Amino acid sequence: MAIPQDQQNLLAGQKLYFAATERQSAYKIGECLAGLLLHLDPELNRPRVVVCIGTDRSTGDSLGPLVGSRLMPLGKAYYHIYGTLDDPIHATNLVERKAAIEAAHPGAIVIAIDASLGRSDQVGQVAIAQGSLRPGAGVKKDLPEIGDLQITGIVNAGGFLDFLILQNTRLAGVVKLAETISQGLLFGYYQATRQEDGKCQKVTAVLG
Repeated sequence: MAIPQDQQNLLAGQKLYFAATERQSAYKIGECLAGLLLHLDPELNRPRVVVCIGTDRSTGDSLGPLVGSRLMPLGKAYYHIYGTLDDPIHATNLVERKAAIEAAHPGAIVIAIDASLGRSDQVGQVAIAQGSLRPGAGVKKDLPEIGDLQITGIVNAGGFLDFLILQNTRLAGVVKLAETISQGLLFGYYQATRQEDGKCQKVTAVLG
């Protein structure tokens, strides 16, 4: 079966962007995520960890905790979820929380979620890529890289005094991004298991 072009681009190290307002955006993000999960773990045997980074003390930076809280009710059956509104992971505790997560889930696939700033034409888009995330890079914070996969939501346009831009970001846009990302994570696991089940059925049919 031919590998879709989006999947080829992701595996080549490119970052893909999807507008959160588009009707099929969560499904498309899920398809990309499923392909990456199966690339890293073809039999889906490794633990899957979602680390949502940010704080509700800043509107723009609340994307991560919003995703974690929205994902928790259904997603906790498929992912180990860290970083919620009640228990956020942010610049102050990231180093110790990262070490604790790695100790609790050795060999896991870690999906890092965070808010980011971008160009004005990118605001409201979700970016997905293979590779680790550098939290706080957009606001000049020196924090450790985290994740095997990364999903970021572009909450506002970067510029002068980025930390003030994050604090003055409209909540409605952040909530829409959080909804799209959390749905994409659920779709991603569902699509990955469907594709894996399909492979198993083909093998069983051949052996039978």
